[in-house]
Amino acid sequence: MNDEALRWLLAAHAFVTLFMTGLIWFVQVVHYPLFDRVGKSDFAAYEKQHTRRTGRLVGGPMLLELGLAATLAWSPGGTAAWCGLALISIIWLSTAVDQVPMHRRLERGFDQAAHRRLVWGNWVRTIAWSLRGLVAVLMLAIP
Repeated sequence: MNDEALRWLLAAHAFVTLFMTGLIWFVQVVHYPLFDRVGKSDFAAYEKQHTRRTGRLVGGPMLLELGLAATLAWSPGGTAAWCGLALISIIWLSTAVDQVPMHRRLERGFDQAAHRRLVWGNWVRTIAWSLRGLVAVLMLAIP
């Protein structure tokens, strides 16, 4: 891969990773904590719409981030790229084993224990994406 292509790849990777990092912080600090304010009678419908709309917003960027990170790991990305890919694995695993099941529980109606686990469990993804943002910026800044 030539230097120009690598610079574009690193820039795209940093952009999508920083987008997801900002989004996860918003979700962690603002969005998820407010779930208990929706009201029990409307919560199931709210949660179904929430998961549908959120999936549309984050699905593409998450897949793009994974593809870019994998491409960098198998190109001259080095150790930092492999660290970033490991962090994506943590994010995807946390999403699959913790976040998605809690959202499924909440789709049946508000459940305080599921809500608490959703908020606390999401710290795994928030920290991992924050570290990914740092890795992406370092990869962009240090050729």
